[in-house]
Amino acid sequence: MNRLIASLLIALIFASSAYAQRMYDGSGRQIGRVDSERYYDGSGHQIGRVDGSYIYDGSGRQLGRFDGDRVYNSSGSQIGRIDGERLYSASGSQMGRIDGERIYDGSGHQIGRADGLRRMQMIVFFYFFM
Repeated sequence: MNRLIASLLIALIFASSAYAQRMYDGSGRQIGRVDSERYYDGSGHQIGRVDGSYIYDGSGRQLGRFDGDRVYNSSGSQIGRIDGERLYSASGSQMGRIDGERIYDGSGHQIGRADGLRRMQMIVFFYFFM
């Protein structure tokens, strides 16, 4: 009996963590998912991955990197900055913000939702895949 209960708990944990890694657009349509440090579109095709502070597209080309609170493209130019829950462009204008599991654009309109993702996973998705 204890094995059955343990098996059910493990199954629930893995099932809920698989579900919890999904990204949705503002209308609630699933646009992607994150599996560890790999990013997939809504059809299940890998569109990118993160390796340390470097971000790569689905073909393995480097898209950019993070250095502290700064975000850089593959050429080394700063494309953004993170200040708490707010995301800024290189010129300093607010591009969006993260509030819990919801993602907003610079105008305050909800453009997406991320179930159970870490903050950095949402930031990568925002800057490089939205």
